[in-house]
Amino acid sequence: MTTRNPDPAPAPAHGGSVRSTPLAERSLAPDLARGMMLLLIALAHVPWFIYDAPIGLALLHPADGNLADRIAQAFTLIVVDARAYTLFGFLFAYGIGQMYARQMSRGTAPAHARRLLRRRHLWMLVFGAVHALLLWQGDIIGTYGLIGLIMVPLFLSRDDRTLKIWIGVLLGLGALFSVATAAIGLANPVVTGDPAADLQRLSIAETGYLLSAAVRLPTWVLTLFSGLITLALPTAFLIGLLAARHRLLDEPARHLPLLRRLAVVGITIGWLAGALIALQHVGVIGTAYAPVVAELHVFTGIFAGVGYAALFGLVAHGLAGRGPRRSLPVRALVSLGRRSLSGYLAQSVVWGLFLAAWGLGLGVHLSSWSAVLVAVVTWLATVAGAHALDRAGRRGPAEVLLRTLTYRGVRSGDR
Repeated sequence: MTTRNPDPAPAPAHGGSVRSTPLAERSLAPDLARGMMLLLIALAHVPWFIYDAPIGLALLHPADGNLADRIAQAFTLIVVDARAYTLFGFLFAYGIGQMYARQMSRGTAPAHARRLLRRRHLWMLVFGAVHALLLWQGDIIGTYGLIGLIMVPLFLSRDDRTLKIWIGVLLGLGALFSVATAAIGLANPVVTGDPAADLQRLSIAETGYLLSAAVRLPTWVLTLFSGLITLALPTAFLIGLLAARHRLLDEPARHLPLLRRLAVVGITIGWLAGALIALQHVGVIGTAYAPVVAELHVFTGIFAGVGYAALFGLVAHGLAGRGPRRSLPVRALVSLGRRSLSGYLAQSVVWGLFLAAWGLGLGVHLSSWSAVLVAVVTWLATVAGAHALDRAGRRGPAEVLLRTLTYRGVRSGDR
């Protein structure tokens, strides 16, 4: 999540300058994708705050609802759930690849660039812990910081062939993990309730803020490694790293056939699997093989997330050449993409203060369709806020804080 408006600085002693990327140098597609990704994240998280409704078959979606609720649930299951976070993983790795390649082109010593990445990811882990303690146990900032700490030393300098091999290995292992988990689920069906879902709801339904915080942090710690265990996020990470090397989103005109294939195949696979679990959730098809469908839904999120990223590359290609003539919605969406960390945290403030029981408790009055409306309105508010910051020439506050902490103690010439 890089930011705009760099501070000019002389070259450091090690031979290059480490600084933020000027607006003119930023690529459209990644920022456009990050801005839209935040809508998907909002849609994925807000159902958790319907905390007084019985949980249905799929994730934390309510078991009941009218026609509008069922449409909202089906849409979220098909398009959003288990898809947004893999898109995030792809874009996170793509941003790392961009940052590292840019610093190498400026003459920065590889060890120095890696050290700054390591500090950034450590601080992301701290951000995640504080975010979980104060607001939201479903934090993903810490998860991606952890992935960065593990995956960057292992894979940043590997050649393309090695990355491709490991992508295949992780896809295979992920498929085996899904099969094993589904088999266990079939052999030991849950008769009533979902313990994991109940755990996620504990802090949201708690009316006392301090007690909710005491529940939130351990819950976050328990779920911190879940994305790693399923191998979905490490796989998306490696695909994003490989894509960054070939500037798949930076130069979409050079990769149009590949982008089209990735978008069509990835989204089709993801949506077909999502349709299965949606039909199962609303009662159109039986639940005899529910564990199989659930694992298929999670596994195919890898393909959908990559497909979404490719789709935004194609959209950016279509918008190429317009420059300042781009429409206001596009410019505003890109503004949010450049401040995605601030936008993500702003969502948690809304969810906590207005929806959670320890806040105003309005989540108890929501149904699935009204929750979607709340998510969209919240996202639009962050789009408007980011655009206002962009017009004022200001970075997002969370981005400023993360950058300050990352470069703390680094000589001014090394920034």
